[in-house]
Amino acid sequence: MSKKRAVVLLSGGMDSAVAFYLALNRGFNCLCLSFDYGQRHVKETAAAARLAKSAGCRRRTVKLRLSDKGSALMRGNAPLTRGLRKKGGVIPSTYVPARNIVFLSCALSIAEAEGAGDIFIGAHDQDYSGYPDCRPEFFEAFQAAADLGTKAGSEGRPVRLNAPLLGLSKKEIVALGSRLGVPFHLTWSCYKGGDKPCGRCESCLYRAKGFAEAGIEDRALL
Repeated sequence: MSKKRAVVLLSGGMDSAVAFYLALNRGFNCLCLSFDYGQRHVKETAAAARLAKSAGCRRRTVKLRLSDKGSALMRGNAPLTRGLRKKGGVIPSTYVPARNIVFLSCALSIAEAEGAGDIFIGAHDQDYSGYPDCRPEFFEAFQAAADLGTKAGSEGRPVRLNAPLLGLSKKEIVALGSRLGVPFHLTWSCYKGGDKPCGRCESCLYRAKGFAEAGIEDRALL
C-alpha cells in the first residue's frame, strides 16, 4: 500500500523543519517545496536542500520574481531592524507582501497535480502576531478557497492545509523538534547571509530565546 502524500513548505528555517518532521512522523511521503523569490540570500534554501536530502525526500524549488519593494527581506532593500518586536505592534519590515498566499497557491497546485492530500506549513503564533498571512483566520480562509477552487475540492477530496505549529511558542517548537529528532544543525534562521548567524537580528534572537527556554543546545552555533 502506498503511503499518503504531502507537500511541505520547507524554507530551511527551524519552524519549517519541525513541520516537515511532524509530517514524516505522521507517515507522509513528503515532497518538499522551496522558493527562490528574490530574497536577500540563499542560505535558507541551501538548508532546505540539506534537510530534504537528510530525510531522503524529494525537493523542488519554485523560482518566482516577487517585487523587490515592500520588504527588508528582499535583495537590496531596507536595513534589517534589531531587537524583538512587541506582540500586537506594527507589521514588521520583514513582512513580504502576500508571500504565504503565493506560496500556498503554488503548493496547492502541485499537491493537486501530484495527488497529495495534504500541505504542511510551519507558521506559528509568533509569526501571526506580526504577519497577517500567518493568522489562523487566514489559513481557514485559504482552506475554504482551496475547497471551492480546485477539482479535488469539488469532488469531495479536498487538499488539507496543516499548520501544526499554530499556538506554539518558540520554546515549544524547539522541544517538539527535539523529540522528533529534527537535525536543527542543518537549519538556518538568520535574516543575514553571512558565514555564521549574526545573533542580532530578530530571527536569531527568537531562535536563541526558544533554545534557551527549552534548555536545549543549538547545535547550529557549534
